Amino acid sequence: MAFTSPILDSYLESHASAEDPILAELSRETFLKVQMPQMLSGHVQGLFLETISRMIVPRRILEIGTFTGYSTICLAKGLTDDGLIYTLDINEELEPLFSKYFVRSGLDKKIKFIPGNAIKTIPTIDEEFDIVFIDADKMNYINYYDLIIDKVKRGGYIITDNVLWSGKVLEDQKDKETENIHQFNIKLAADPGVRNVIVPIRDGVNLATKL
Repeated sequence: MAFTSPILDSYLESHASAEDPILAELSRETFLKVQMPQMLSGHVQGLFLETISRMIVPRRILEIGTFTGYSTICLAKGLTDDGLIYTLDINEELEPLFSKYFVRSGLDKKIKFIPGNAIKTIPTIDEEFDIVFIDADKMNYINYYDLIIDKVKRGGYIITDNVLWSGKVLEDQKDKETENIHQFNIKLAADPGVRNVIVPIRDGVNLATKL
């Protein structure tokens, strides 16, 4: 799901810092063994997430949507020494795959995987987050936002993936999933409690700061 052209994507990758070898292996294994491997954050977006995390040096991160753990590792790289990232996913079948790479990255002690429906698991987490990364089912983006906004500390960041949805948000006739993403973008732009910008990286990232 790329909004930018393959030529531009190639240029971005070739002029970015080299991909972590462990993440490169994770990417290869994902594309070899997992359905819908394009859901992986990938090199450039992963570096973007890692850069934000290293800039903020968060103590607590919430990730909604683990998939094979690429973005989890990228975000975890910026955590404080006592930091922790909670990563949520309804699909437990991929846990053996991402757990292996969490250990290999040396960050496994900073990562807590919580399986199950995030609508139900988010309210059970009693934490204040410096960063929340939303990258799960698009029909629940607004619901996820409503559940996490009070858990984000003032000055904290909400990062949401796939908000351009391969450019389909620009179409006059939108399917339900696209319309929900479009309404999510409208909601954040109108929310006086955050300041946000959409960055056209890969499939579009909505970056919001809680005021």
